Amino acid sequence: MPVNTILGLFAKSPIKPLQKHVMKVHEAAQQLVPFFDAMWEQDWEKAEQIQGRISQLEREADALKREIRLKLPRGLFMPVARTDMLELLTQQDKIANKAKDISGRIVGRQMEIPLQLKSSFMDYLNRCIDATAQAAKAIDELDELLETGFKGREMDLVTDMIHQLDLIEDDTDVMQARLRKQLQAIEDGYNPIDIIFLYKILEWVGDLADQAERVGARLELMLSRS
Repeated sequence: MPVNTILGLFAKSPIKPLQKHVMKVHEAAQQLVPFFDAMWEQDWEKAEQIQGRISQLEREADALKREIRLKLPRGLFMPVARTDMLELLTQQDKIANKAKDISGRIVGRQMEIPLQLKSSFMDYLNRCIDATAQAAKAIDELDELLETGFKGREMDLVTDMIHQLDLIEDDTDVMQARLRKQLQAIEDGYNPIDIIFLYKILEWVGDLADQAERVGARLELMLSRS
């Protein structure tokens, strides 16, 4: 049975809500840029406002996740495996969770990252958000893939997107290692507890890219089974 006919059996395609969800979690990650800008300026009122926005986006993503899980068809004619769709959804959702954790920890302790790290840190953060953007871009092609039956130029395009996502994540690994060395070189001049938390923040920001790569990996696995 053609894919279009299969999709026509359902009142709604499960793909659009999944795409809406990934854009929501990417938006949460994007909010970390103005959030850290506020931190550098020591404008904690603004930082708290943005942290609240991140938390709201995370809640909206959770609501979408629950709705998708409840409404995702269990029928025999799903164009992709239901379990694959749910696992992809879970991996997407962790991006928003991580953005919420990062902003919450910074605001909760009113942490300040040493100014010496500002340029390198913001480059690192933006590259990690490049990864979440790339993951969202790949998921946005899913409906086109369904229409083409998971083959042809569209399949090649998405495969290349996933490869590019892997390369972005590799970049963030290198950038994180450099930042850790920079922090190590100056850590003696700071409170040891603050330094521990700073290393954790570097790790959590990197987790945004790691999680985006996991989204790509789950998408690639799902496509290999289709």
